Amino acid sequence: MTPQRTRPRLATVWLGGCSGCHMSFLDLDERLLDLAARVDLVYGPLVDAKVFPEDVDVTLVEGAVATDEHLRLLRLVRARTRVLVAFGDCAVTGNVTAIRNALGGALPVLDRAYRDPRDLRPGLPEAPGILPRLLDRVLPVHQAVKVDAFLPGCPPHPDLIHDVLEDALAGRAPDLSGRLRFG
Repeated sequence: MTPQRTRPRLATVWLGGCSGCHMSFLDLDERLLDLAARVDLVYGPLVDAKVFPEDVDVTLVEGAVATDEHLRLLRLVRARTRVLVAFGDCAVTGNVTAIRNALGGALPVLDRAYRDPRDLRPGLPEAPGILPRLLDRVLPVHQAVKVDAFLPGCPPHPDLIHDVLEDALAGRAPDLSGRLRFG
């Protein structure tokens, strides 16, 4: 018999991005203490968990989908999460991470970085099972899996993060109309 849960389970995931959204999350300051008293943080950069858990209520996904490993993890997260939130502009639109899409694929990026003619031993980094393979196109989260809410901003303002979390944890669809904040 599974024990009855009394607190919602919250997770955060960091894909291809700069971690600015997670830094903005930490800027919730004292509100983090209130949040910590009401939820179980079960996965994220601040949690020593190696496998994304099952039965997560809300997951904030920062960053775009840039590698095969990101895609694998995101599909697992979607399957195990009730409310998935695209967290920040990279997750919502691809933003800076997707600039490489204009080059036509992953190979031109790798060639530029690793096959410079001045390099004495030019070659692409390859280590199957260790280095993730770059996808030819960087994807915003909603092009890979179903997204339940979009939290824009680069990074999103802490007040907006707080409002979206409050709605999602209470089982309400986050309503951002008239509440977007910049700066």
